Amino acid sequence: MNGGGGGGGGGGEVGFVGGGGEEEEMDEDGAREAGKEQVVLMWGYLPGVSPQRSPLLGPVPVRLPLAAAGDAWRDVCGGGCGFAMAISESGKLLTWGSTDDMGQSYVTAGKHEETPEAFPLPSDVAIARADAGWAHCVAITDEGVVYTWGWKECVPTGRVIADQASVGTLEKDERQSAIANNQVSPRSQASRTSSGAASGPSESRGTEDSTKRRRLSSAKQGNDSSTSGDENLSAPPCVVTFNTGVKITAVAAGGRHTLALSDFGQVWGWGYGGEGQLGLGSRIRTVSSPHPIPCIESTSYGKDRLSAMKGNKNAEGQINKATGNRVTAIACGGRHSVVVTDSGALLAFGWGLYGQCGQGNTDDVLSPTCVSAILGVKMQDVAAGLWHTVSISADGDVYSFGGNQFGQLGIGSDQAETIPKLVDAPSLENKNARSVSCGARHSAIITDEGEVFCWGWNKYGQLGLGDSMDRNVPCIVPVDEYHPLNVSCGWWHTLVLAESPT
Repeated sequence: MNGGGGGGGGGGEVGFVGGGGEEEEMDEDGAREAGKEQVVLMWGYLPGVSPQRSPLLGPVPVRLPLAAAGDAWRDVCGGGCGFAMAISESGKLLTWGSTDDMGQSYVTAGKHEETPEAFPLPSDVAIARADAGWAHCVAITDEGVVYTWGWKECVPTGRVIADQASVGTLEKDERQSAIANNQVSPRSQASRTSSGAASGPSESRGTEDSTKRRRLSSAKQGNDSSTSGDENLSAPPCVVTFNTGVKITAVAAGGRHTLALSDFGQVWGWGYGGEGQLGLGSRIRTVSSPHPIPCIESTSYGKDRLSAMKGNKNAEGQINKATGNRVTAIACGGRHSVVVTDSGALLAFGWGLYGQCGQGNTDDVLSPTCVSAILGVKMQDVAAGLWHTVSISADGDVYSFGGNQFGQLGIGSDQAETIPKLVDAPSLENKNARSVSCGARHSAIITDEGEVFCWGWNKYGQLGLGDSMDRNVPCIVPVDEYHPLNVSCGWWHTLVLAESPT
């Protein structure tokens, strides 16, 4: 992945101030106490924020738009390639930092530059959670309805929302085509090569003819300032169709695939699955509608171990008990997926070239498979980057595995790890992690005490430490008087929801 923009930038305020509205302090149960105001802090690279395209090297408060008077910040949701996303108290999905003049798909989230704007979804929906991949987005409403848009390959067949004018200028024939055939299967997608994952603009390449390319924003039709490789169709927001009665409570977006979690703990997936990231036991290239992923049923120590225990009902029962009865957390990496079950087991599947599936090797994993090296540790949450995975235990310990070229594992080296390794840094001594997030090649946690720690790739200031030097151990981010509540990393930036000082 390649960002634009050079050095400079710093963490000084660039016209941003905290959001307004009556707010409440969040207690341990998620409730809020009157008198506190929420603010979103950002740092890293967001091309539309700075006229010089320079990164923000330290935390900067983000201003709510004037149109949101009386509203307030609710949560942060990271963002994708060059854009940031957050949710307001009224349920608006706010996006900013994007631009359409650098030849990439930043406009997936709308051409919202310095000031956050509400992404044009139907006015009567209230967004509860959202996530973004490289160039596609997915969001769920308070009622559990799922909307997705962006890269056509990532958007399944679904009901396109009626008000197309609100999502930009689309030619009539393109709009009709989107409704009639909302899924485009890739003609050819490169699988892993000997040099590893694709990075930079190659992650946003597609195979459709560039003359068919569509924009989500009101950017000019015709000749775009696009790169030769940026030839993807962009789908407008649509409602994703699930089986009757399915209510989605969480979503995760990867490089080119999406996971959704229902209130019953069932995982659903769609998009590109060529490395097994859809967990369906095969290298199916494109899944054009949500399919259930058998995370619990295929528990998985692998077929060989299950076969060895065939006929031993007690042993099989122990495996099922160890992996749990339902999934409680999901995450998507660039080309792999990870889930946590209610028993605290961690399961992974997909691309394994850097060991990001935690199996002790670099093989791809085609079905959800238990990360057995930490089976005795109860996991609570998990996050995934382009080539790495970070999880936190119920005791607040941090474990990481996978690619480590920029120190994104936080273990004090740049050596990849194929099985989970405890992040045993002095900076985390007596600290308990309670929230975790991964960008493309950097990682972040928030502790019980409300401290933010970041590590990994820092070329664009995404660690918030005031410089552009990579770190291979967790480093505390200076947030002054703010009290962080949640963290969410975009591909090249980091967002934090915090309480402002009283």
